[in-house]
Amino acid sequence: MGKWIFQEIKNTLPKSQIGKAMAYAYARWDALSAYLNDGNLHIDNNLIENAIRPVALGRKNYLFTGSHEAAQR
Repeated sequence: MGKWIFQEIKNTLPKSQIGKAMAYAYARWDALSAYLNDGNLHIDNNLIENAIRPVALGRKNYLFTGSHEAAQR
């Protein structure tokens, strides 16, 4: 895919949706493909997102509670 992007980005209008997507990928290609060179890196960050989800949801929900007991309910 990277090889295709590097070849086709010259033939794509930069302001088009595909041109913007190609420019984004082109500028970040090394970081996007780093997991291919290092087996310790994961392709996504789902484990971290799932770990912090309760904190983020709680932060939003706790804004509307009047006391600790109400938050528990």
